Formats: sequence, structure tokens, C-alpha cells
Amino acid sequence: PQAVEQLQAFAADLMVVAAYGLLLPSAVLQAPRLGCINIHASLLPRWRGAAPIQRAILAGDRETGITLMQMDEGLDTGKMLAKSTMQLDENMTAAFVHDELKQLGAGLLMDTIGAIEQGTLQPEQQEDAQACYARKLSKQEAEIDWQKSAQILHREIRAFNPWPVSFTRLHQQSVKIWSASYKPETVKGKPGQIVRHDRHGMEVCCGQGVLIIDELQFAGKKRTSAAQVFNARDLTDEVLGE
Repeated sequence: PQAVEQLQAFAADLMVVAAYGLLLPSAVLQAPRLGCINIHASLLPRWRGAAPIQRAILAGDRETGITLMQMDEGLDTGKMLAKSTMQLDENMTAAFVHDELKQLGAGLLMDTIGAIEQGTLQPEQQEDAQACYARKLSKQEAEIDWQKSAQILHREIRAFNPWPVSFTRLHQQSVKIWSASYKPETVKGKPGQIVRHDRHGMEVCCGQGVLIIDELQFAGKKRTSAAQVFNARDLTDEVLGE
């Protein structure tokens, strides 16, 4: 109650919310004269929830963006005021997309705030049937399952960078995978087996295709390239995840 009283005392025209992990109660939403506006990192209603950037990458979405939304008491269910789109490609990490959307969102807000004040926008209702839930990330889901396809694992590695970071195990020790690429070709070997390791990098057999590890980090060590690891030890035929 004390926090609500403090917000009301500001007599603000507008409150702008970004990346706030709790639902705002009605008393807070109604405190500013024009209510609360959320800068949401998704093209609503595509991804509602805590991790829209990461879930878009995991799903293989070709585009994402920013939605300015008039907040209500639901989870990202308010009416949409404006949108700005960016294209996604297979090289983008969640960290990169976050920083791009941060700039996009700030620009969209500044372009729109005058119309919000003047009340000239036409808020658009969301189609609930098109919504997906972008649940919060967990460290457990970042553990690599080598039975998955290399393409899916590549998405996970990009989505979980910078947190919680995809990881696997080698001789019971955790190994983080920071960046990788992939190729769809089938190779002989079991999932998780390092089928090639040399000065050009490290290739790991997956359920389908091959994951090409570029940068990794052993427990207690700094991030390093797979090629640099080869200078110290050849991991060919070792099996990750066991």
C-alpha cells in the first residue's frame, strides 16, 4: 500500500514498463493519468511471458520485434498501440537480439509517446488464439540432449546465450557451449561423439546432423575456441554427455 501511495503521489501522466517480472495490480495500473505502457520484446500476441526473445529463437521464428501495449491485469494481454519488426537469422544470439530490441523499443516509444498523450492512437485487441506462452528459462533445460538434431541444438545454444548457457558433460565435468554452427549431413557415430577435432574446430554427431562447436568453456576455465583446445588435447572419439 505504501508503494501504491508513493506512485499516486507522483501524479504522473504515464508509466513505462520494460522487462518487469511481476503483474501490476489494478491500483498501480490506474495511478498514472494515461495508465501504464509496456515495451514488450515480441510481436504480440506471438510470445507472452518472461522469455519472448529466447522462445522466438528456439521456435525458429524468422522475425520478432517490439510491441507497445496498454497494460491490463493479464499477462501481456493488453491492447496493442504500436509495433516495430526486426528479422531473425541463424547467427543471432539472445544477447544480440536483446540489444537490438532495446534500441528498437526506445525509438518506437519516442516516436509514439506524443500520440499516446494526444489520444490519437487506435488500440488493437490481441487475438488470444494466436498467443504462445514464453515461459521463464531454467538451467535444467540448457543441458544438451545429443539425441536432438544439430539444428535444434544450434537454436538452443543461441537462445541460451548469455544465460543460462547450453552445457554438456565430459568425464562428469560440465562444459559450456557458447557458440556453434551446424551442418545437416549424416556421419557415422553415436549422438554426442566428437567425430572430428583439429585446428579447424570440433564436430559432434547429433540425432540428426553435426554440431560444429566454435567456442566452449571447461569448468573453472576461461572461454576458448575449439581449435585452441586441440593444441592442448585431441578429443576425437570422446563422447559428450556421458
